[in-house]
Amino acid sequence: MKKMSLLVLAALAMVSCGNTYQAKTVVLSTTADSLNYAWGHGYGDYLKNRYLANDSTNAYVDEMMEALERGYKGEVEKLDDVASVGKSIGEAVKASEKTGLADNKAWTINEKMFLQGLVNGMDGDSTVMTLEAATNFFQAEWAKYQSGHINTEAGKPIKAKCPDKAATVKLTNYTDSLNYAFGFYQGNQIKTYVLKEDEDGSKRKEFIEYLNEALKSKKQYPQMVDMAEQIGSDIHENEKDGFMGIETIDFDFKLIQQGMINGLTRFEEVMSAPEANEYLQTTMDRLRYGDVKGQGEAFLKENAQKEGIHVTESGLQYEVLTMGKGPKPSATDRVKVHYHGTLMDGTVFDSSYERGEPIVFGLNQVIKGWTEGVQLMPVGSKFRFFIPYDLAYGERGAGEQIPPYSMLIFEVELISIEN
Repeated sequence: MKKMSLLVLAALAMVSCGNTYQAKTVVLSTTADSLNYAWGHGYGDYLKNRYLANDSTNAYVDEMMEALERGYKGEVEKLDDVASVGKSIGEAVKASEKTGLADNKAWTINEKMFLQGLVNGMDGDSTVMTLEAATNFFQAEWAKYQSGHINTEAGKPIKAKCPDKAATVKLTNYTDSLNYAFGFYQGNQIKTYVLKEDEDGSKRKEFIEYLNEALKSKKQYPQMVDMAEQIGSDIHENEKDGFMGIETIDFDFKLIQQGMINGLTRFEEVMSAPEANEYLQTTMDRLRYGDVKGQGEAFLKENAQKEGIHVTESGLQYEVLTMGKGPKPSATDRVKVHYHGTLMDGTVFDSSYERGEPIVFGLNQVIKGWTEGVQLMPVGSKFRFFIPYDLAYGERGAGEQIPPYSMLIFEVELISIEN
């Protein structure tokens, strides 16, 4: 059975809240202003699309923004792992009253059966159902659900408090069995991974206490509240390192918060979500890596005018240092080569010559510039390649040695075709 998260019970059910935090226009006077706002707007838009797309009220904003401020100010209760998992399970059960068991609206949550199954699973009580039976049953029903064939008895959610003792219950219908089986499986997971060192039962008691506290909570969107608290805490924790690790750019919590509000409410007078994401990406790349992309493009434009430089349709440039007389490889061939790779400034990032040993590889297993370029070489040739970033390691770069957008220079000697 595919391992499921303890939080797989539910997605996020959103109902009406207040409207203290309003979307509004802000003035972005500096790059730092724009970066903070763009990050907030982009993240708010992501949360809206990912979790809240079906809620048109925007009423969840108040709870989330209050939680964001609590997290930022360090006013969030610190929970140990057991309490945290108990709270998360309780919040997921509560949310499933609207979203259905395991985020399936056709599966009604029966908290009495689920929670008793959970406790029986934690205590290893197999009187009603064994772990194997519970796992196999839920696995089969989950497979049916994923394939679009759902056996359902949808109805009103049945609410309950988590019991503190194992007990025998009678499973009278499909919904009872489904809830109990899933609860029993989850309880066994909690026993194995969360309560494994609980010798005196104190951790079990703590787990149930926090689960029931979450069930009683008046929060309308508890899981989103937790997420917002964590985001606020992360912002505060990372302030000392500068915005996204750039020491010269300060975090601005208020601009981030307003950006999130505007993103959540789809207010786009300052920036649209695509504009925010594009600005954040391109500006952070420029700050982190300088104008690597622009410098590479300028280099290639000038280099293309030099005598002996050939330019292919893709933009790959090459210079013939030695022309061999052997056959040319195809894209599916394995070849043996010696090579020497540098950045535009001459920094060596890899060299088989320096290692004293050539390398064998498939031409369809390397960067596009190599796949195209080596096919131009008869065996015995030595070429120098000037490879644009989009034919090399692209926008991501490769490790610490090759920054994003790097144009690369290789001297390649084709020794043989190995097929």
